[in-house]
Amino acid sequence: MKGKHVAVTGPTAGIGRTTSLELGRQGAQLTLLCRNAGKAETLAREIIAAGGLPPDIVIMDMASLDSVRAAGEQLLAQGKPLDVLLNNAGTINVSRRETVDGFEETLAVNHFAPFLLTGLLLPLLQQAPGARIVNVASDAHSFVKGMGFDDMQATAGYKTFREYGRSKLANILFTRRLARLVQERGLDITVNCLHPGAVATSLGTENNGIFGKIVPILLKPFFKTPLQGAQTSIHLCVSNEVTGITGEYFVNCKARKPKPWARDDDAADRLWRYTEDSLEYSFPLQ
Repeated sequence: MKGKHVAVTGPTAGIGRTTSLELGRQGAQLTLLCRNAGKAETLAREIIAAGGLPPDIVIMDMASLDSVRAAGEQLLAQGKPLDVLLNNAGTINVSRRETVDGFEETLAVNHFAPFLLTGLLLPLLQQAPGARIVNVASDAHSFVKGMGFDDMQATAGYKTFREYGRSKLANILFTRRLARLVQERGLDITVNCLHPGAVATSLGTENNGIFGKIVPILLKPFFKTPLQGAQTSIHLCVSNEVTGITGEYFVNCKARKPKPWARDDDAADRLWRYTEDSLEYSFPLQ
């Protein structure tokens, strides 16, 4: 990874942190996209102590589209070709929350934000031969059997794992359609997604009450460690084995078919249109 520029969202905890440390150890020039400057600076010191290059820190709140746009513009202004974009950040909420933009937060953070960020950074990815886009999805897409287009914002009723499952399904459908668009335009970019496994991370701990405190403690013995959970992310970022492979869903570093509703191209097209309309943003590959 020496000489490779890698941007990572959600790099300061869980698999994002572990992945960032390993990519830094392998010589990547990292850009850490995160909302907490203090945690980012701590991680930067750890990367340097492990022998890595000093990473760039870009403050970005995934729950604010203006913040995502500002972060994208900052990277574009720097002008460095981007070899890998790892859309790793995610959230899960016990109750319905809205972002500053008025969107249901789980869908906004897990899907809208990476959709927008990827579009903004596409010019930098096009400048890097063999660039890779890696989206952290989840087998949680099996919690649902479709996107629920009749109530995408969960205004008629909120269910924690249903909304999370839909957001992870959105990651897979986004990956599938983006890979197709990239191929149709002959761009030297691959797009893949992955299931990291049930990982003992900070996901969900921002919630108050039993969900945020007791459940992670009870389930932790059944989880993978962040190091184990990060292996597929690392594999898709660095391995020569996946060179030229695109539009796939990976589990334990191997391509695997997701559920049938995650292979629905009509749903992928509809989600794409819905996302563009919601964000009032046209992805640059139209």
